[in-house]
Amino acid sequence: MTDTIIAFILGIVEGITEFLPVSSSGHMILVGHLLGFEGEKAATFEVIIQLGSMLAIAILFRKRFFSLLNPQTLKAEKKRFNLIHMILGVFPAALVGLLLHDVIKTYLFSPVVVVIGLVAGAILMIFAEKTHKNPTALTLDDLTYRQALAVGLFQCLAVSPGFSRSGSTISGGLIAGASHKVSSEFSFLIALPIMVGATGLDFIKSLDFLSVSDIPMFAVGFVTAFVVAMLAVVTFLKILERIGLSAFAYYRIVVAILFTIFVLL
Repeated sequence: MTDTIIAFILGIVEGITEFLPVSSSGHMILVGHLLGFEGEKAATFEVIIQLGSMLAIAILFRKRFFSLLNPQTLKAEKKRFNLIHMILGVFPAALVGLLLHDVIKTYLFSPVVVVIGLVAGAILMIFAEKTHKNPTALTLDDLTYRQALAVGLFQCLAVSPGFSRSGSTISGGLIAGASHKVSSEFSFLIALPIMVGATGLDFIKSLDFLSVSDIPMFAVGFVTAFVVAMLAVVTFLKILERIGLSAFAYYRIVVAILFTIFVLL
């Protein structure tokens, strides 16, 4: 299988799974293993194509991001979604990730941890769906600071591979009293600064593994992840309120079983 085809396949996997509550790291490890694409080059490739997924979010939510720069949102008589919500949603996981980055990369990026994370995350998502009743935040502008902080704390669970950032934060939003739409939108918004920080740090550490000959492969993966992520996020926002998180939770359990069969055994 050529590098271009591998890049295309993994770009699709990254684009679909990065912002869905199914664990992109688990899927990338599983598919990479099946394709025989592993090691330092594969790790560097994953960092590059994550940038494609992040670009998709930046474009899709550009108006909301620009509104955060307007100081009038903090002074408005009617409460609006503002920069404080973002800080409360980002700070806890950013702090944990910064303090434990090396520990996480050294000890947690293992197949066993991914399987545990997939199953534990699935249980959390089912619990969040079962307990979700009468949401108080129906739009982002309804979201309270307390709810934003709750989502931020749940995002800390995502430092463990397999748990899923979006799965943790959307579950946290539902438990805190936000609607499916608000929980998912806020999840995507706070994912960008976290991913920029984490991916930026990984990118700097991966520079020694980059070479000019890898540019075509990395470019294919980047563009594919960008396009697929755009489509995946738009589609996910449309269907989440209809199908809920439980369907994704059961899917995660199936992936955990496949992961165990193909990677661990």
